[in-house]
Formats: sequence, C-alpha cells, structure tokens
Amino acid sequence: MNIFEELKARGLIFQTTDEEALEKALTGGTLAFYSGYDPTADSLHLGHLVPILVCRHLQLAGHKPFPLVGGATGLIGDPSFKDAERSLQTKETVDSWVTSIQAQLSRFLDFKNGDNKAEMTNNYDWFENVSFIDFLRDIGKYFTVNYMMSKESVKKRIETGISYTEFAYQIMQGYDFYELNRRHNVTLQVGGSDQWGNMTAGTELLRRKADKTGHVITVPLITDSTGKKFGKSEGNAIWLDADKTSPYEMYQFWLNVMDEDAVRFLKIFTFLSLDDIAEIEEKFNAARHERLAQKILAREVVTLVHGEKAYKQALNITEQLFAGNIKNLSARELKQGLSNVPNHAVHSDDNHNIVEILVAAKISSSKRQAREDVQNGAIYINGERMQDLDYTLSDHDKIDEELTVIRRGKKKYFVLTYKK
Repeated sequence: MNIFEELKARGLIFQTTDEEALEKALTGGTLAFYSGYDPTADSLHLGHLVPILVCRHLQLAGHKPFPLVGGATGLIGDPSFKDAERSLQTKETVDSWVTSIQAQLSRFLDFKNGDNKAEMTNNYDWFENVSFIDFLRDIGKYFTVNYMMSKESVKKRIETGISYTEFAYQIMQGYDFYELNRRHNVTLQVGGSDQWGNMTAGTELLRRKADKTGHVITVPLITDSTGKKFGKSEGNAIWLDADKTSPYEMYQFWLNVMDEDAVRFLKIFTFLSLDDIAEIEEKFNAARHERLAQKILAREVVTLVHGEKAYKQALNITEQLFAGNIKNLSARELKQGLSNVPNHAVHSDDNHNIVEILVAAKISSSKRQAREDVQNGAIYINGERMQDLDYTLSDHDKIDEELTVIRRGKKKYFVLTYKK
C-alpha cells in the first residue's frame, strides 16, 4: 500500500485535484508540500490536527514539509464559511500567535533529521515588501472576478456582505502556493475541506503564471456518528495547548467518544498500523463495554499531543478519581481533574463548620438538607466520609494548602479554595 492508498484507507482524503497525477507524484520520489495555519488564536485546536497528521504521514513516507503560519493572511482573515468578518488583530498580537503556533507545529513534524526535514515558513516574509500596485499588476491580473465569485466560500457571504479585504484573501493564499513553489519547489498543498476554493486558487495561479502543475489534498470535516462537528466539547474547542485544554480534559474527550466512532477515529488520529487497528476492532466488538478502542485512542492522541508523561498523569487522575482516592492526587492534578466542577472560595474568617460550608458553597440547599446529607453519609471530604455535624474544616483538610474536595453522593464534586 503506497502513501496515497493509505491516506485514503484511513479516511484522511476528502478531495484532490487530478488523482492519478497526484498519486504518481507521491510515489515518484520526494515531493515538497505545505499546509497553512492562520494565527486566529494563540493555539491550534483539534480541528487543525487532521491536516497536521496528514503532513506527518507524508513526511514519514519521505516527503518534505513546509508548514506555513500566516503572519500576513492572519492580519486579513479568511472568509471561508464564516457568517461574519473576523475582528482584525494588531500585528503584535498576530506575531505572538505566530510564534505560539510555530512551536506547536514543531512537536508534530521532524525539523532536525534527514533530507526531508521540515522547514517552517511565514507568508509575511514575502508579503512584507510587496506593494499594492505590484501585487495587482503581477498577481491580480491572473484572477477574474467571475472566477473569484464562483468559490463557495465567497458565494455564502455575498448575501450578508463581504469586504474587499476578505474577498481578496483567496488571491493571497494562491500567492503563497506560487511563492513556495518558486522558493522551494513545493507542488502540493494540504488543508481542510473548507479551504478548497483558496487552495485551487493556488493551483490556478501556478498554471497561469508559471505554467506548472500543483496538487491539492483536502482532509474531511470530521463529524461524529450523529453528524455533529467534531472537536467541540460542550461548545468549547479542544485546544492543543495544555494550558487551555489540559491533558486530562483531552484524555476524557477521547475516552468518551461513541462506540460507533472509536475505530474510525483510530484510523484518522493515530499512527497505529491498519492491521493493528483491525485487531483492536475485533477485540473491541467482542466486549464494547470495556471501551478498549476509546482507551487506546485516548492513549495515542494524548501521548502524541502532550507526551507520555502527560498521558500517564491523565490516566492516573482518571483512575484515582474513579476510585475516590482524592488524597493520592496533588492539588495541581486535582485542578486538572476537577476543572469543570463548582468552586467556592473560603475566607479565613468564614465559619468552617461542615454544615455552614455545605450551605455557603451551595452543595446542600439548606441547613436542614446539609444536616441530613452529613448524617446519611452522603458527604465526603477528600474522599473520606464525614458524618460528624460538629466537624470543622482545618488545615488538615487542605491538599497542598490550596484546596479541599467535597463530594456529595457518588459523583457530585465540589472544590473549596482558600483565600487569606
């Protein structure tokens, strides 16, 4: 199975330009390729991971990546399938985001070894000194308005309004392909399916201006088995930055994917061989309640994104919380594992009696309910049942002098933090 066949078998290819010519190019020696990422935040998220993984597959197959972070296009904003124009950011903000995203990309591609080691690029390098007049004369003349209006990304915005700034974005991305071809002989672009119009603008410019053939691969928009856009958790993006989405949160995200999606996601998001995945699928289908596929998926992706140490920590937090062993975890680990539970700040002059605390933290709805909860054995402090109505929280109950974990019933956690 060649690299093109494997990418198809994994479900990583949605659209291509001339498929026969592309497969021939991918199997005929080292090919230079690129994938672009605009700095619209200080971190990439799970939606960016699929094209990144395709780039890694291509590099492992011997091809040379030129990842591009759009220091110039990030100042403009891509209109593709957006309902409204993005808010423009300052150059200082965009530059800082460029640096952050370049650091993230460096974790997935090899920038040090071999003839096909990755080389980082930034389109601000070639846009910085291009005058508006020169750009219109040298590049703009190759694009007709009719051609630009035919792009789906533009069509969807015409009714609501699109600025010339965003309308011209596809020419800028097309110019990226041209410049990377001129500088590094790049002949393939990889990107999301929403980028098809922008990407083929690049192949069109190569054909018209340089009489060369460029190739495009788009990856599919990943959805779960219900059709819901993948990569969102309760409305929040799953970020690749550990400070924005902790390794534990990412681990839980993968651990909780639906059975119908687990094996498909193993093909898309991991580098396990297709033969290994077929074996996992057989065992998984024989005992789905054991969630083998999800556990392996969570292990592989968290290790890939954050490293083995972070994966082991996430696994440990999961196992200790499941067992109720709160005292086996540090405050830092508990902040990861319980980041989404209700939090109550306790001051030094507050009444620290357990009944008073339960009411103040809204763990129990009233003092009467709080007393019942304590007497019925429903309240746990740092994993230990507390049935003493006269109990007063003390320094002994502070984990790393930072917090106390209270559980009501089997699963309802609350965190007390301390302020002086």
